[in-house]
Amino acid sequence: MGYYFNDLDAVFSASHGDTEHSLSVLAGRYIGANPESPYTARPFTTEGIIRNKDYRYEFDGNAFFPGTEDGKYAYAWGKIRRDACGSLRFLLIPKGPVKIWANGTEVYATTFESERFDDNPVTIDIPVEKGWNHIVLRFTKTRAGFGAEFGTWLGKLDYYFLHGTDENDNMEGFDIVPPTSVRFQDYPPSEKSYEDGGFSKSVLPLKNWSDEESRLGNVGRIFKGTGAEGKRIAARSRFTSYAPGEIEIRAGDAEIYVDGTKAENGKASLKAGIHQVLAILKAGADGKADFSCDVLDRNGKKLPLENPLIACDEKYPWMFAGPFAKTPDSSLADFKTDALVGDGDEKTWWRIDIPGGFIRLYNENPLWGHWDYPLGVTLYGLIETGRMQIKNGKGDAIARYVENHVRKTVRTLEYALFDRDHFGGATCVHHLLSSIDSLDDCGSFGSLLLEVAKDRDVGDYGAIADYVGDYITKKQARLEDGSFWRKQMMHKFHNGTMWADDLYMSVPFLCRYAAFKNDGNILDDAARQFLGFKKRLYMADKKLMAHVFDFRRNMNTGVPWGRGNGWTIFSLSELLQVLPENHKNRGELLSFFRELSEGYLSVQDESGMFHQVLDMPESYPESSCTSMFICAFSRGIRNGWFDGDTSKYRESAMRAWAALEKCAIDKAGNLYGVCRGSEFSFNPKYYSEHLLPQLNNTHGIGITLLAGVEILKLAEFA
Repeated sequence: MGYYFNDLDAVFSASHGDTEHSLSVLAGRYIGANPESPYTARPFTTEGIIRNKDYRYEFDGNAFFPGTEDGKYAYAWGKIRRDACGSLRFLLIPKGPVKIWANGTEVYATTFESERFDDNPVTIDIPVEKGWNHIVLRFTKTRAGFGAEFGTWLGKLDYYFLHGTDENDNMEGFDIVPPTSVRFQDYPPSEKSYEDGGFSKSVLPLKNWSDEESRLGNVGRIFKGTGAEGKRIAARSRFTSYAPGEIEIRAGDAEIYVDGTKAENGKASLKAGIHQVLAILKAGADGKADFSCDVLDRNGKKLPLENPLIACDEKYPWMFAGPFAKTPDSSLADFKTDALVGDGDEKTWWRIDIPGGFIRLYNENPLWGHWDYPLGVTLYGLIETGRMQIKNGKGDAIARYVENHVRKTVRTLEYALFDRDHFGGATCVHHLLSSIDSLDDCGSFGSLLLEVAKDRDVGDYGAIADYVGDYITKKQARLEDGSFWRKQMMHKFHNGTMWADDLYMSVPFLCRYAAFKNDGNILDDAARQFLGFKKRLYMADKKLMAHVFDFRRNMNTGVPWGRGNGWTIFSLSELLQVLPENHKNRGELLSFFRELSEGYLSVQDESGMFHQVLDMPESYPESSCTSMFICAFSRGIRNGWFDGDTSKYRESAMRAWAALEKCAIDKAGNLYGVCRGSEFSFNPKYYSEHLLPQLNNTHGIGITLLAGVEILKLAEFA
């Protein structure tokens, strides 16, 4: 019986040591579980309660309802979807008395102490069910304050609420019950109870256009104050033609395009199916402009229109963008679902016909299309596996999957920055890059981007590479000697620390960015990082790295966390592969590589695995660090970085890979024994007893694939 599953369930029982088979199964499970999927589009208004730059919703009762009498109540009602039952952590900053219900149960109420200090946030774990969870907050007006800030406990976590009522249930935000003397404490927050008790009947509707705005026409009111007078506006919709034939589009003086081709006289011959329609119209010189459009089939029957981005939406059938003075019609006719509209300084995004109305994108896929540091490693492993398959004549499906994922992240950065700047500051696309304040946010995936771009088409990636490069080389916090450290982060627990992890979050990117920019100074910076981190984290007596240096205590943790050490030597191998032979730091770095390798070799267990805390054999066998040591040893052998006989390192790498096939990867391609994302502690039992492994965690999948690829390369090496 293996540590994580029965021996008969191990991938080794099917592959019999065929590494290529094991890699194909591991990669195939990941890709099958995370197919390429579009982003979700929703209607959105800036006039409601929106998330701020800290990713929390602001309920400012005094701003929403000035002059409210003390003692009155206001309510906010939203819903959030979860894939499993459990608990969800929130942070509340009360401005006065607040009570919270979740799915009909009171889960929190402020006290006089929590209300006293509005700079002292309260962390709340709210129980949630699988599916939709209804959350109601009640705010009591006092002379001291009215409302709260509520949302994620940790900045940049991109979970969000939708309105509670059916009327707006696909729109982000909260429904609001204006100040009332009625206490709804007897209402279980379920939709039925709200309807029966009149709660939903008290909810304020979305803000409507004023009479004056309505007289401007739909285009006029949407673009009021944008300088649209006399300029062009793009309007888009789509329709379904159920039979082939000619259709007619009646849209006044607007220029009409169907599926990107101009429709002369508003007519087009089409096949059956879904078709995109674009109308380009000109706003009036007086700011007034009204737009209407009918699409008629070959029998003169009006076809229903729906929004091209919002799924199954007929409520907002048209979306509008502009104004445009310089962007050519051909550019407007080129429709992309996740890119800004227009050229140059006219780039903008799609609006809808409600006050403050836009369409907003949300990446609701668990992993596909996201940018984060574990995915940077995951896709690195996948691209190397894909290259191996191409080399062996087995097609490029894996490499194409990685290419498409990376291209998606390249294409959507401009949208994400527009979203951040116009919708409150919190995004659901590129939420890390748009709120960048750490190496975690950018370096790992940035390195992957430059790696994949070597032989795949990921689009115009220069801008996003420079965005990351500018942050790391010019903005990331450094110590006096130039070493990176964590300071002024949204996640305040990390402030005043240096993490071994950050060698991987920085050095591999700097190596590739130096080549991209043809700048040796960037590579010098990468080399210096190891000297600064070694000075503070290396434990010479053990030849192992401590996980974190805490500057508040002026000491490192003394705990040799497995993956922290893996990050260190794997990143060092990335650097040594590209560092010139005559570089001034190469000799010292090679010596460091050899010392670390000796330390790691001494803590490998009999099965071949390495453990969560390297010098605590009673801690669990951990897959991601085992994989990183395989990679480092293989690269060291193949590149001649070891002195003398390398057989012990070859044997160690081969034993470790066999252990992964027998103990950590099952026949279905699931990966076991990967430590989840960590905080840090001076107590080794935090790592061994609380920081437990997770099935198929992305901190381990990619590096395990890389380890298998390295084993194949090692087998070919004489």
